[in-house]
Amino acid sequence: MIHPTAIIDESATVATGACIGPYTVIGGDVEIGEGTWIGPHVVINGPTRIGRDNKIFQFNSIGDVPQDKKYEGEVSSLVIGDRNTIREYCTLNRGTKHGGGITRVGSDNWIMAYVHIAHDCQVGNDIIMANNATLAGHVTIGDHAILGGFTLVHQFCDVGTHCFSAMGTAIGKDVPPYVLVAGQPASPRGLNSEGLKRHGFDSDTLELLRKAYKTVYRSGLKAEEAIEQLNCLGAHSPEIQAMAEFIRTSTRGIVR
Repeated sequence: MIHPTAIIDESATVATGACIGPYTVIGGDVEIGEGTWIGPHVVINGPTRIGRDNKIFQFNSIGDVPQDKKYEGEVSSLVIGDRNTIREYCTLNRGTKHGGGITRVGSDNWIMAYVHIAHDCQVGNDIIMANNATLAGHVTIGDHAILGGFTLVHQFCDVGTHCFSAMGTAIGKDVPPYVLVAGQPASPRGLNSEGLKRHGFDSDTLELLRKAYKTVYRSGLKAEEAIEQLNCLGAHSPEIQAMAEFIRTSTRGIVR
């Protein structure tokens, strides 16, 4: 399952059921899991760990050194989970000592062409990143988020679970869970209702989240006041509590 033109470093570990395409280069300290398919002309450098049943298409650069002037050659890594699809011309960089040393991509993600995931990013599970979506360093993307084409996310921003960004959105502050954003700079445009319905959120939960959105964005309350109202509104709702906690712990402030 390894093409004869592929170059595999002797310290790399490739599972028996993995497939490596023509002219692909696998560097030292790389692990590739069972069932993972890697197309032609891919470069993977280590330390990088890639799980099971991933599909990595041609012309990707995976696990190379971070684009960070503070990087001083320290050992850092990239960890990729299972069942991800990574389309053409993507770049995923390793971490730095300033960000914990690990760039992490979860499982079941759909990463389209020309996506960039920079050093120390923490990307969750079941995320869609459309063509040319770009994450600067130290960005966190929550589970089930969707980033539209050409979305830009500034360093140290957090994008919450089940968020949606429209095409060409420039995110410079944190985006609370369940919120849809658009524009340059990004601004809230409502609840990600369609995405929530597709993931099985019932009508009662959606109505509660709409009230939470209005509390945060249409009531004129300061963030601290909105958090208090959310805690009262959703005392027994894990979704509302997650939103309140996200806002409370935001270090960059939330999009407003």
